[in-house]
Amino acid sequence: MFRRNRQDPSPALTRALRATLAGLWAERLSRAFWPFSTLTLFGMTALGFGAQDALPPLWAMWGALGLVLALVVAFGAGIWRLRLPTRAEAAARLDGSMPGRPLSTLADAQAIGVADPASRRVWTAHLARMQARLSTARPVPGDLRLARFDRFGLRYIALTGFVAALVFGSPSRVTEITEIAQIPSRAEAVALGPSWEAWVQPPPYTGRPTLYLNEVDRPGLHLPQGSRVTVRFYGQQGIMSVQESLSLREGTDPTDMAQDFEIERSGRLSIRGPAGRDWEVVALIDQPPSVTLRGVAERERGGLMRQDFSARDDYGVVGGEVVVALDLDAVGRRYGLAPDPEPREALTLPLPMPASGSRSEIEDAFVEDFSQHPWANLPVKIAFAVEDARGQEGASETVPVILPGRRFFDPMAAAVIELRRDLLWTRENAPRVAQLMRAISHRPDDAFRSNEARTRFADARDLLLASLDTGGLDGTMRDDLAELMWDLAVLLEEGELADARERLRRAQERLDEAVRNGADPSEIAELMDELREAMRDYMRQLAEQPRERGDAPPDGERMEITQDQIQQLLDRIQELMEEGRMDEAAELLAQLEALLENLQMAEGQGGEGVPGDEAMEGLGETMREQRELSDDTFNDLQQQFRDGQPQAGDEDGDAQDGEGEGQRDLAERQRGLADQLREQQLAPLPGEGTPEGDAALEALERAQRAMEEAAEALEGGDASEALSRQAEAMEAMREGLRAMNEAQAQDLREQQGDQAGRETGDGQAQDPLGRARNQGGEVGTEESLLQGEDVYRRAQDLLDELRRRSAELDRPEAELDYLRRLLERF
Repeated sequence: MFRRNRQDPSPALTRALRATLAGLWAERLSRAFWPFSTLTLFGMTALGFGAQDALPPLWAMWGALGLVLALVVAFGAGIWRLRLPTRAEAAARLDGSMPGRPLSTLADAQAIGVADPASRRVWTAHLARMQARLSTARPVPGDLRLARFDRFGLRYIALTGFVAALVFGSPSRVTEITEIAQIPSRAEAVALGPSWEAWVQPPPYTGRPTLYLNEVDRPGLHLPQGSRVTVRFYGQQGIMSVQESLSLREGTDPTDMAQDFEIERSGRLSIRGPAGRDWEVVALIDQPPSVTLRGVAERERGGLMRQDFSARDDYGVVGGEVVVALDLDAVGRRYGLAPDPEPREALTLPLPMPASGSRSEIEDAFVEDFSQHPWANLPVKIAFAVEDARGQEGASETVPVILPGRRFFDPMAAAVIELRRDLLWTRENAPRVAQLMRAISHRPDDAFRSNEARTRFADARDLLLASLDTGGLDGTMRDDLAELMWDLAVLLEEGELADARERLRRAQERLDEAVRNGADPSEIAELMDELREAMRDYMRQLAEQPRERGDAPPDGERMEITQDQIQQLLDRIQELMEEGRMDEAAELLAQLEALLENLQMAEGQGGEGVPGDEAMEGLGETMREQRELSDDTFNDLQQQFRDGQPQAGDEDGDAQDGEGEGQRDLAERQRGLADQLREQQLAPLPGEGTPEGDAALEALERAQRAMEEAAEALEGGDASEALSRQAEAMEAMREGLRAMNEAQAQDLREQQGDQAGRETGDGQAQDPLGRARNQGGEVGTEESLLQGEDVYRRAQDLLDELRRRSAELDRPEAELDYLRRLLERF
């Protein structure tokens, strides 16, 4: 056993013990007095920010007294919890922080084996090691972590507030606590007599500060409507009172010690009694918000509805809504819309508000997709409403509009959408819709372009028939069926086409249908983009196919049209549509269709023409001349109105002579065009003897009759009637050109089976100029060139084409220079 042996501590050990003891003091003081220091910081923060000014003096006084009492209690509790540290506790903590506990070892003495020299040497060596370890002793810091005592971090909140008060507040105001906490004696209270306080708090949305009326010296005030007035009396009740004409309150005792009311109108506020005051108050009336619609509802790409609006309020709009209701009186009640519709609540949608910035004046747009709603493309009434922070509302006028939604230009897709609308209109239409769907699916191969569309249509039809057989169509089944029909219509409209030529044809058909149906600009722009994309793909396909076949003719031996030229034509078509010149746009569309048919012909037949090309070109030229004549006729009619000239049937000879001469010239031009069209009908036309060819011929005959009637009207001085007949002639010529394109395409398809190879008698392939090709696609010798009359015929055709193109002055200048140089050489 060992017994104790005291030794004098070294200086290093003494320093370590003192520092460890200081750490113990810091640890126990922080644990005992952290509530006191936290309360102190909270109080200094409140005083530094002037909380005593924001509260009534009595409240401030009681608050200060409560703070002082809390500090006293916290300080007493700290003293009660404090346990003073001792040197022995510091030595024990330091000893426990070192390995081997050297302080305890040095305080011990060898108890056994004292007489054994070996044992004494071992003990001495052990003491030497412990003594050396003490020379490296380091003080043990106190544990100042208080998280387990302050679980909510109040000390950090108080410290943060105190630092903020030092930076942004007035730290010197901390000394005012003695003045706040001072309780006046009874004699002083009697000497002071009764007192009052009053302040006005404007509505938060106005952004105005609270007004302390005791410090307001001016007799007039301008305060927002809805401001809350608070009055407090101190002393004996009945001595002081409030008289006001600002609020709408009734039956209130004016001598109540605490009174609150809101300013609703201009008037007078008076504090009656010792040290009373009077103010004339002008109430700043909070005007209700207003909202107006700017322009009319527009249909954007994809069928989105856009309605621009502007909203205003003196303090800012906080919200709004859009109400859309069916205008049943304006609905054309026929077909599926003849029965009474099922009741539907008006649509109520939130109005978009700016996420940042001022809302006093808002100019924005309401954009929503109503394409799948039953009221899409039907008459509705729309109204906007807004609300301000006071709860006041303002509404726009109710405007009747056609609810914009996506429109379908594929005939079958449009039919499916109409059937879907009839089902959503009322379930009473279910038998009629089922009957129509059975009729459509009678010959599905002629009605649908793809197997998937045909299958989906059959699924929707079978689902409807099954629901009717099982007791009727419920609301859930009706909605599911409407979703299926919507997806089917989208498939029919957009298709799943992989071939560039087929996509281009579909894009042309949809655009042509849109022009004839009077589509709006957003739809025109969307369809034009689709046509441009399909055109790029098709031109790329045409450029790649010759390389894939290896039979592309060399430059200079073929006539080309560039993609830039087609792009210019598309731009011109869109420009005419945007200007509302649909007739001219339709004419260019017909020319574009003819051009594409010629491109397809060149692709399939190596550039060989088909019968009727010259007739179609002549018809296009006649259409251009007719359009120019129509423009001149319209200008002549405008001139008559400007000059006040008489129309047909008037007897003023002087005014009529000059005008009649001009109209006679127009009549002669019109008859010349009619004769020109008659000669074109006698020329070979595409598809003669086919239904398409007969339709083209019939349309041209109608155009000729309309031209002759226009000439008669011009000779009679009736320019207005002439314009109507000229428009009929233009429309008939467009129909004729469209039918001729279809007939030419049909002829082309029939010829492709026989002429795909264009081989010579020995089976050797030829290029578009009739020259033989070897297997690598290169041009052979001149022995295989066309001989005899064929050479001169082809040369004359090329020369005529060069002359025709050089006469088109709207071509790029570089191209015209190139064409002129070619003509000069030949």
